[in-house]
Amino acid sequence: AALVPPRMAGLRVDFGVLLEPLGFIKVLEWIFSIFAFATCGCFQGETTLLVSCKGVVNTTVTAAFAYPFRLNTVVFSAPDPKRCGGTWTDVYLVGNFSSSAQFFVTLAVLVFLYCIAALGVYIGYKHVYQQNSKFPLTDLAITVITAFLWMVSTFAWAKALADIKVSTGASIIPGIESCEAPETTCRFVSVTSMGTLNVSVVFGLLNMVLWGGNVWFVYKDTNLHNQSNRISQSP
Repeated sequence: AALVPPRMAGLRVDFGVLLEPLGFIKVLEWIFSIFAFATCGCFQGETTLLVSCKGVVNTTVTAAFAYPFRLNTVVFSAPDPKRCGGTWTDVYLVGNFSSSAQFFVTLAVLVFLYCIAALGVYIGYKHVYQQNSKFPLTDLAITVITAFLWMVSTFAWAKALADIKVSTGASIIPGIESCEAPETTCRFVSVTSMGTLNVSVVFGLLNMVLWGGNVWFVYKDTNLHNQSNRISQSP
């Protein structure tokens, strides 16, 4: 025992914690946070139009967009080097949805890091966690706050995603002035499927439910729960 460094003296590795509700749910939260920021933060897509104008027939123009979805900085490619005889001006998508997207992804990344730290404590220092009442109370506070943040960020991101679909869909045609020039016609062709972004919203909801449900299991390890039990059992 004398050879054990002071900082490691309290380490007691117990992977059995992962089979208990507190540890098992934390593993799920860790996994779901990865899917949440991966499905949103790694998305890349483009909107395609078919343009006919002076000297140009049925040429495709595209606007590539990606996370963090600052669509107002995304410009369509020109139909030809002469830009339709000078009638084609730079056409940008509409909307800046970076705040909602970055809020969602940043929360997922922070949750991912917190879950790693929490699992380290559960596996190696569960006895310290149970003996010091401050650790469970801190864990409870973080769990409640995180559940609330998941709810806010998921709903905000779901609303932003709905707006992104509108801003990159067929409804953009009437707002393009260059398409109203003489001898110019524009037709919407396609937009990249946003199935992965829909999945990110689903994982946001799952994280919200997981963290909300985990409040009870974390609460059971606090002295608040023990005090309420003693009060209810007293004559």
